[in-house]
Amino acid sequence: MRIVVALGGNALLRRGEPMTADNQRANIRIATEQIAKIHSGNELVIAHGNGPQVGLLSLQAAAYTSVSPYPLDVLGAETEGMIGYIIEQELGNLLDFEVPFATLLTQVEVDANDPAFKKPSKPIGPVYSQAEAEKLAAEKGWTIAPDGDKYRRVVASPRPKRIFEIRPIQWLLEKGSIVICAGGGGIPTMYGEDGKLRGIEAVIDKDLCSSLLASQLEADLLVIATDVNAAFIDYGKPTQKAISQAHPDDMEKLGFAAGSMGPKVQAACEFARQTGKTAVIGSLSDIEAIVQGTAGTRVSTATPGIRYL
Repeated sequence: MRIVVALGGNALLRRGEPMTADNQRANIRIATEQIAKIHSGNELVIAHGNGPQVGLLSLQAAAYTSVSPYPLDVLGAETEGMIGYIIEQELGNLLDFEVPFATLLTQVEVDANDPAFKKPSKPIGPVYSQAEAEKLAAEKGWTIAPDGDKYRRVVASPRPKRIFEIRPIQWLLEKGSIVICAGGGGIPTMYGEDGKLRGIEAVIDKDLCSSLLASQLEADLLVIATDVNAAFIDYGKPTQKAISQAHPDDMEKLGFAAGSMGPKVQAACEFARQTGKTAVIGSLSDIEAIVQGTAGTRVSTATPGIRYL
């Protein structure tokens, strides 16, 4: 099978952990141990989040006042290289030496008229107390929003329109390479009035970009790996129920929160509807079982309705 695995932020940094290189490598090692189990007989593409990493780089850049801070698209490119390097190394230590890897900087086109630019919603960087967040917002002109009992910076999150490097990704897969690409939703770019492509100050949702990537690669399965073992209704309440299987039309009616499970559900539904294949939302630690069809929330047009665990 051709499988696209979208690694959530927990694969790189657990909530509340210091953003050290050692912590990120340890978490990536956990992710690659799971991915290594599904390598045999499959073509693998790995996408990943980068919100905390971009946020940290932006803070570090702001501390150096001799030059203007680098824009988010450049920071996104930096994190794609950094995270891809660690994934390649950790996964390479688990697989045969002959297995080739490639990390591809991935430019993704967005629409200048996307309404997301008027309503920033994508969290990046570390979490802060309300007082810290309000102070930073006043100093740096940030937009901030609640994240659980903390606050984070939020930026525009336009929808992905086109993945420019889709052909090289395809070529690498055909040569047997494991491809790491579209990190953090890809590098957000758009065409200016002069017809030239340029970067834009935004962050594309990783799951929506992974869905587009999987569709364009004609993947057989999209795995959206996160820190819960399924999508739930009434999550965190005594009435919560895990969804085992759902048709995208029925899944979308459940109204998942935009700041957490919502984009994952939307990405899964779009992939299932556009391709007729299956997308699964589940735990990072269950990736092998997800591929075997025994874990996670499976979204497919093959069966109507919703089934619960």
